[in-house]
Amino acid sequence: MSERDNGGALVLELHPDRLFPPDPTVRSIARRLYELVADLPIISPHGHTDPSWFALDEPFSNPTELLVTPDHYLTRLLHSQGVRLEDLGVQPLDGSQTADPRSAWRTFAEHAHLFRGTPSGLWLDHTFATVFGLDVRLSSETADVYYDRIDGALATEEFRPRALFERFGIELLATTESPLDDLAHHDRLIADGWGERVVTTFRPDPVVDPDFDGFAANVARLGDLTGEDVTSYSGYLAALRRRREYFRERGATATDHGHPSAVTADLDPALCQRLLDRALACTIEPGDAELFRGQILVEMAAMSLDDGMVLQLHPGSRRNHSPATLARFGRDKGADIPGRTDYVDALRPLLDRFGLERSLRIIVFTLDESAYARELAPLAGFYPCLTLGPAWWFFDSVEGMWRYRRAVTETAGFANTAGFNDDTRAFLSIPARHDVARRVDCAYLATLTAEHRLDEDAAGELVVDCAVGLARRAYRL
Repeated sequence: MSERDNGGALVLELHPDRLFPPDPTVRSIARRLYELVADLPIISPHGHTDPSWFALDEPFSNPTELLVTPDHYLTRLLHSQGVRLEDLGVQPLDGSQTADPRSAWRTFAEHAHLFRGTPSGLWLDHTFATVFGLDVRLSSETADVYYDRIDGALATEEFRPRALFERFGIELLATTESPLDDLAHHDRLIADGWGERVVTTFRPDPVVDPDFDGFAANVARLGDLTGEDVTSYSGYLAALRRRREYFRERGATATDHGHPSAVTADLDPALCQRLLDRALACTIEPGDAELFRGQILVEMAAMSLDDGMVLQLHPGSRRNHSPATLARFGRDKGADIPGRTDYVDALRPLLDRFGLERSLRIIVFTLDESAYARELAPLAGFYPCLTLGPAWWFFDSVEGMWRYRRAVTETAGFANTAGFNDDTRAFLSIPARHDVARRVDCAYLATLTAEHRLDEDAAGELVVDCAVGLARRAYRL
């Protein structure tokens, strides 16, 4: 039975052997491996934290706005159990009233039991215990204890964004910005000597996806920013190159593409011009929009050969599956759903042109786990340009990481994978997410060692690589 403190609340305690196998022999190996990586720096080469936090270094506002409202991992599960997003502080687009921060926190606390056995539950417990020193579990009875402890901490210098960045041992953190962003916060970071610690990532979706809201206006803005004639296909590509250069000057090492599929295309320039014309006139058909996105991926690969940027492809999310949620709250509110994704045929045009280029780095992710062993590991196990991204989003979990390692290692090895990236908006969860990934890798490698498929020295080298080395090499840090 769980222990309770003198007030009757359940005790919050992080077990030192959490996520390690129960077999004592394997667990002992996992412990020794974990000692090698527990205190290594955090490399976070892909994520969505707000650069203004680190540029301005102002106190976080309150526990709810920091930990609950922006975290769609939390809000989507609560929403599935009938909790209104407004009651969690999520602001509707029409500006209608939402719960105040303390009331929203109480609602969250009342439903904390829903996160038992989930990745969010692991991350939350780690954050509460290690960042804020809480030693009782979150519940309706302890909601105000939590809120007051966290709120009080956030008002101190030690909990400013840069202080926490240092405390967490983060070596590098990448944010993600639109090509229309002026990157003023990154300019401030550079001026303050933080430019090599917090870098930007080039996310061109608003100007390369004809289905993106406001595409034509976004492309017009791209033309204004670069002075290029974006109504011509050659001028449009020149504008994209200029914005890539602008991002590179501010520390970017990678681009990121959140396309619905992994389709690529290598089309005649005249057809590319016709597709652009239709996209700007808002008359493009869905199939042609897919072709246009696929063509731009190939163009981006060509640009990466020139400027050295790593190309990340994050396909397979059926974005905004709930039209009502999109209309009321906007994008990124937890209504994105994984879908089946083809890679072998979809990537063929790209690989026919660039697959053998050793100086090109393309990191491919998936939300379709069935593609790991069937398509992605064999592709990465042959083409020099391809690297496999880690278990991502819905599968950034203990079981998801185990399935990933078991599915890809025998075909792609470790060297063709990109280590771990946390891909999060939730800044305080970054240490927790990396700790979970390191523990799972220790457990996996300990299992291989106990089965005499590896010796422990090799496992030790691999676990350090999984923690920091693979990400450094994959992202050319």
